[in-house]
Amino acid sequence: MRIRIRLPQVLVAVGVLALGSVALAALAQYAFDMQPCPWCVLQRFIYIVVGVLALLAAALPGLARRIAIGLALLGAFSGIASALWQQLRAVNESSCDLSLAERITTALQLDRLLPQLFIAYASCADAAVSVLHIPFAVWSCAMYVILAVLLAWTLRVALRSAR
Repeated sequence: MRIRIRLPQVLVAVGVLALGSVALAALAQYAFDMQPCPWCVLQRFIYIVVGVLALLAAALPGLARRIAIGLALLGAFSGIASALWQQLRAVNESSCDLSLAERITTALQLDRLLPQLFIAYASCADAAVSVLHIPFAVWSCAMYVILAVLLAWTLRVALRSAR
């Protein structure tokens, strides 16, 4: 028996995983007092962008779908870069003031748009917490890798079907 996986279903799954990651981050913040740093906040925004683009791609046909998938894939790659930077570099800094993450979130006025989700309350060093002995930034990077793999697969399938 062969299971046929449909492209829109995978894209919806990507959207749910990405938006679910933001929900988990908010839960960690409000239920377990794991306060976000600017890099955490930026990653929340990237998850939302990837999730919305994936859901949009699921609903769109043809070229518009391929463009939305490609943009979502670029978002997932930027999420990987952000999580890696947070884990490998920013975690060693006592202050995230005027970091790239903070400049981006401030320029987009995310803290004014939805402060409950987009205000950084901790420094990068203070926000370096672990879940099951694995840093939160590593979990985030792993999720972005999963999203990137799924999006790359959907883009490949979408490009093949366009021929």
